[in-house]
Amino acid sequence: MEPAAARARPQGRLLGSTPLDAKDELEERLERCAGIVQGLTNGLSEREANDALTANVCKGQQQHEEVCLGLLSLVLTEPTQAQRSYRDLTLVNRDGMNIVLVKMNQILMEKFLKLQDIARTQMVWLVRELVKGAVIGADGVLMTLMKQIAGGDISNKNLWLAENVLDILLEQKEWVVKNSMLVAMSVYTFLRLMVDHGSSTLLPLRQKEVDYCTSLLRERFMDCFVIGRDLVRLLQIVGRIPEMEVLWRDLIHNPPALSTQYTGLIQLLTARTSRKFLACRLTPDMETKLLFMTSRVRFGQQKRYQDWFQRQYLSTAESQSLRCDLIRYICGVVHPSNEVLSSDILPRWAIIGWLLTTCTSNVAASNAKLALFYDWLFFNPDKDSIMNIEPAILVMHHSMKPHPAITATLLDFMCRIIPHFYPPLESQVRLGVFNSLNFIMEKRVLAHLAPLFDNPKLDRELRCMLRERFPEFCTSPSPPAEVKMEEAVAVEMDNHLDKEEGCYDNTEAAFSDDEEEVHSEGKKREFRFHPIKEAVEEEPADISNFLDQLEEALRDKVQQLHKESDPEVQCEVMQDIVDLILEEDFDSEQMSTLASCLAELFKAHFNGEVLPEDITEESLEESVCRPLHLLFRTLCTMQEENSGFSVLLEMLSELYQKQPKVGYHLLYYLKASKAANGKMSLYESFASATALGDLHTCLMMDMKACQEDDVRLLCYLTPSIYSEFPDETLRSGELLNMIVAVIDSAQLQELMCHVMMGNLVMFRKDSVLNILIQSLDWETFEQYSTWQLFLAHSIPMETIIPILQHLKYKEHPEALSCLLLQLRREKPTEDMVKMVLNRPCHHDDQFTTSLLRHWASKHDDTLAEHIKSQLIKNNNQPRKRQSLRSSSSKLAQLTLEQILEHMDNLRLSLSNTKNSFFSQTPVLQALQHVQASCDEAHKMRFSDLFSLSEEFEDFQSKPPKSRRKAPVSSPRSRKGAATQQPSNTEEESNSTSNSEEEDSKPKAPKRKRKGSSAVGSDSD
Repeated sequence: MEPAAARARPQGRLLGSTPLDAKDELEERLERCAGIVQGLTNGLSEREANDALTANVCKGQQQHEEVCLGLLSLVLTEPTQAQRSYRDLTLVNRDGMNIVLVKMNQILMEKFLKLQDIARTQMVWLVRELVKGAVIGADGVLMTLMKQIAGGDISNKNLWLAENVLDILLEQKEWVVKNSMLVAMSVYTFLRLMVDHGSSTLLPLRQKEVDYCTSLLRERFMDCFVIGRDLVRLLQIVGRIPEMEVLWRDLIHNPPALSTQYTGLIQLLTARTSRKFLACRLTPDMETKLLFMTSRVRFGQQKRYQDWFQRQYLSTAESQSLRCDLIRYICGVVHPSNEVLSSDILPRWAIIGWLLTTCTSNVAASNAKLALFYDWLFFNPDKDSIMNIEPAILVMHHSMKPHPAITATLLDFMCRIIPHFYPPLESQVRLGVFNSLNFIMEKRVLAHLAPLFDNPKLDRELRCMLRERFPEFCTSPSPPAEVKMEEAVAVEMDNHLDKEEGCYDNTEAAFSDDEEEVHSEGKKREFRFHPIKEAVEEEPADISNFLDQLEEALRDKVQQLHKESDPEVQCEVMQDIVDLILEEDFDSEQMSTLASCLAELFKAHFNGEVLPEDITEESLEESVCRPLHLLFRTLCTMQEENSGFSVLLEMLSELYQKQPKVGYHLLYYLKASKAANGKMSLYESFASATALGDLHTCLMMDMKACQEDDVRLLCYLTPSIYSEFPDETLRSGELLNMIVAVIDSAQLQELMCHVMMGNLVMFRKDSVLNILIQSLDWETFEQYSTWQLFLAHSIPMETIIPILQHLKYKEHPEALSCLLLQLRREKPTEDMVKMVLNRPCHHDDQFTTSLLRHWASKHDDTLAEHIKSQLIKNNNQPRKRQSLRSSSSKLAQLTLEQILEHMDNLRLSLSNTKNSFFSQTPVLQALQHVQASCDEAHKMRFSDLFSLSEEFEDFQSKPPKSRRKAPVSSPRSRKGAATQQPSNTEEESNSTSNSEEEDSKPKAPKRKRKGSSAVGSDSD
């Protein structure tokens, strides 16, 4: 191999490689095409060569493509021939250089870092020639080349590339201004690169960049306006450069000097920056690495990927400026799907936290924080996305425990940026930040901000500043421990974050199973007991801020409810409050304020135990006699047509926004209270009335909150939830995963009993297979629990047997072991045997062999018939009518070789036992049939297996009428030249015996009887 690699390496003149690298396919193709061009033109004059190329191009599309790519290859690898090759290329191409532009873009995006120095120089030369010739599509190639200029990199190669691209833009400025997107992209690029070119040796380059950007910003401002608010951010950073300072003053104080359509700074700041601009400042390699981390790397295993990225791109002092580009890209471009958000994939906030904690420059850190909060400053819920502002709040939230200094500095920055960003626009900035925080709570990224803003880990001065700036968000109706994430954002991540270790550098890289189990138990205890402890130590409920906003009658009742401690009296007062709400003249605008009061007053109730320790009718009824339940009881007694019904639903919806635990408390009341018997459908009305407006989302969020607070209550509610809302619970494994993630073995056994008694149905035939496939990615105990719950149902194994196609012996041992134990109890069917045989053969995977061996000892007759059927169907010359007739389901393709391998493994497994499976007539007949028509390679490979059929054949030839295959000519003809007749005879015999199999099965104990019927069939 080494000599071959050594010979191959010098031939690659386009890409650099090591002796271990495989030959690049693209490079190989370009070299092959270059060889074709050289073969056509060798020894010819320029005119003759051009005629030869033109004649070849006219032959067809393939020849045209080969000639164009060959000439491209010569331009890139042969500088002395570049001018001539480019001229030939312009003359012979028939598609406006489209094929060449496509390949150039591919090389620039995928291979640029591997280009050899000569090829890189020639690539820039070729781009310059394309721009000179105003080739349609050259702007796209130029923008791709511009994307390869890395920010924060002042290496010679990067500076050379930046200067050459800038020279192309300056030389062809008239062509540049005709393309508005190229104008905007180039201005955005070089405004950003100016920051890196501040040293004395680089001042000439920076001056060229300044001249280029200022001229285009003044001449083509509205083309640059499409950049949006990030144009202002970049101009702020370079605002101290004299020419940029003059431009900055005009941007703020003299808008008409730039464009009559430009009205002022606020117009630019309210325009959201497009993703394409944020992405253009990352090289394709950076972009690929970041997308890989945010879509493939598990949270807790990111350390080595971050270290690699740090060494590659963030190791120098100049590279600190790149952090802004990375943060803006993550906030504005990387928007994971709900599936990724709810998985254990590395979240965006963790990467941003790592970028902030590893920043070594104060200036870069300040710019990085501005990049993180930039979309907050003028946030408009109607135009901007929650995904742009979500990372900042989650960085602060998750850093509070492991990195409180990060949270403190970000909160301080958020407060101080409001008056200092641009004083004349202070009110607009304040509104933007307020809108951001409000939208964060509305979308339930966090349920409450008070635990973040009023946390004891923050110093007193910062907390006072937060109360002063954001009084609306500093009062919490729930304890600091309760936090909700947007769209089920990765609760698994929280499990890791509760550790005090760093969540960004994460030196342990991954947690072991034992640690996770211990931690999971610890977390469960914390959610169950910690809030009670907090409630005891907390100050009494404070509703003074809300009372002044209530009408007098309602205020008096709320104050009375606050002062009373007797539950019965509290219920009476609560009834009065409900009566006031139901009055026709009740001001609905007070609903939100009243909800805030009730959430604060019922704080102890929400933090306490809901389900009694000893569950009896009396204890359940007693547990639903609290003031909150009076709201639920009133709702249950009303008809949906009643106007008061919608008013109470609105009240509950407001309360739900202040305290998310209301949802599962309502579910508990509807199950536990006799007064609510048969009223579970009320929850559907409640879900429709909430801001979520969707039953499935609301139900899943409430069950998630219940799972975090009280696992016993979760198990208690489970039967009712599954029976009342089957469409929401049985279609996917979302709720099932919540349950098996937290239950213990006793609770698992309890749920299995509910299933066995018919009180609980967690699977149904149409969706069970998909749910079991989903469970393959869950933790070991979760998978075992899922299979135990499945086995408690009476669902036929045929329903889920296709899951075998998804199971790999190294990755899915839990599912395989559960399936193995269940299948050993089953009598094999044709589909079962086919699926089991369809597993790949591997010496470490004993699943198929162990199961076949068990079936061979318990159901030898049945297994023999099914194996015979599969062998004959999958033979090299199957009968089409028969295979079509017998294929009853869409199963994976099974090959003859697979079956023979499994049969050989079974033979070896049974070789030292007294099992007589391989003496069964159907098995031996099938082997004889396969041997008669298979190739020599198979005969040699499975010679020991086929020898069994030869012994059977020798025995068969002595008493010709004692077996199903009676003709004496069969063994002789197999050894002689005439092989067709026995094969056909055997097929006929086989089809006849198959057709009579059903009738003969009740009399199966005597095999000779089956054989004799087959003999009769053959003789006929």
